[in-house]
Amino acid sequence: MKRILILVALLMAVGLVVAEVPGAVIGQWTQGPLGTILQPAPVAAGEGSTIKIGPLPMYTAELADGEGKELVMGYCSICHSVTYITMQPPLANWKPTMDKMMKTFGAEKFIPPDAAEKILAYLQAHYTPQTRKQ
Repeated sequence: MKRILILVALLMAVGLVVAEVPGAVIGQWTQGPLGTILQPAPVAAGEGSTIKIGPLPMYTAELADGEGKELVMGYCSICHSVTYITMQPPLANWKPTMDKMMKTFGAEKFIPPDAAEKILAYLQAHYTPQTRKQ
């Protein structure tokens, strides 16, 4: 047994055997300009790989009271949490964001045009740089 361990240690020293250490980054390290650290590209996860994370926050942000709040909570939360709205930096114009949600992401399939107008009016009234300062 001792001879096998010595042989493995010698082979590792020569570079013929590479021991994989859990959590170690495997890849090709390249040299860069002095003072920089270049890391290898991430290795794709293999079959059966798992990623463990802690519990996600489960609260829902309180939206500002006003006409359209119920529409926002009803329609917007189909695709994302309404907390996402309160996390955004205050937008001066919500129209491009609404257009993206409606046309690019397909919300126009289930949000009627009159409800979309009320949602836009609500967001413009409560989540702009001027109104968020209050």
